[in-house]
Amino acid sequence: MLPSDEIRYRNAGRSLSLLGRYGKQYARFEQILAIDPDHPNALLCRGYALEKLGRYEEAISTFERVITLRPRMALAWQGRGISLGRIGQYEEALTSFNQALKFTPDDYRSWQNHGKTLMNLYRYQDAIASFDQVIALKPQNYKAWYNRAIALSSLNEHEAALTNLDIALKIKPVSDYIWNYRGQVLGKLNRIPEAIASFENAVKINSRSASAWYGMGCCYALKRDAEATIENLTHAIELSASIYRNLAATDPIFNFLHNHSQFQALLEAGTKAS
Repeated sequence: MLPSDEIRYRNAGRSLSLLGRYGKQYARFEQILAIDPDHPNALLCRGYALEKLGRYEEAISTFERVITLRPRMALAWQGRGISLGRIGQYEEALTSFNQALKFTPDDYRSWQNHGKTLMNLYRYQDAIASFDQVIALKPQNYKAWYNRAIALSSLNEHEAALTNLDIALKIKPVSDYIWNYRGQVLGKLNRIPEAIASFENAVKINSRSASAWYGMGCCYALKRDAEATIENLTHAIELSASIYRNLAATDPIFNFLHNHSQFQALLEAGTKAS
């Protein structure tokens, strides 16, 4: 019924700002490395700049060079893990985070990355244990409660997930993506009016959350409210046509609209545009 979380970071759109911000830093590190090619801290910073610029393979090579020079440098292992995760090499990323935690077991960021990588490997119970470590170190870390909720919901423990999301929202009440995911979980529990209220909070905070607009469309479809369904789907498709037009066309929840002229026009607009 409801889509998974929207991808929150896209290479396009962030590249110009990152090139300005990290490109200058990269140039500064290169000046240091021109004098001392094996300067571990400059290499480390170069690696993180490359990762932010989306040059993941180069970042991995740079972090590996740091590790050769300083095998116990946890930040290099963590950077390697982050970069490997960016290209979908989750098992290797997990190995890197394990190494980072071996040297800095109280680093909550490494535990967070460890847990997120485990989720990408569908090891949700293990991921929960990692997020528990984050919470033990940083109880007010709303991202750990949010990630823990995702893992719980993936195990069909939706009530427990909802409890975790409510804790996250007490810490960070203006997070649109937490409200959005709360709406999705409530939808899975068939608590439709509450789900709609959560999606409404999400779009109040971020009116460009296509996933929240689509979620509201799904909820109104369950209520067989054609007008509200189409209105919300229109917002979602205007923001991300390539994803949500296809979802709207294939999701059986909208079958009751297949003979509705406005719904058909919404779907056919993409065909005419192409």
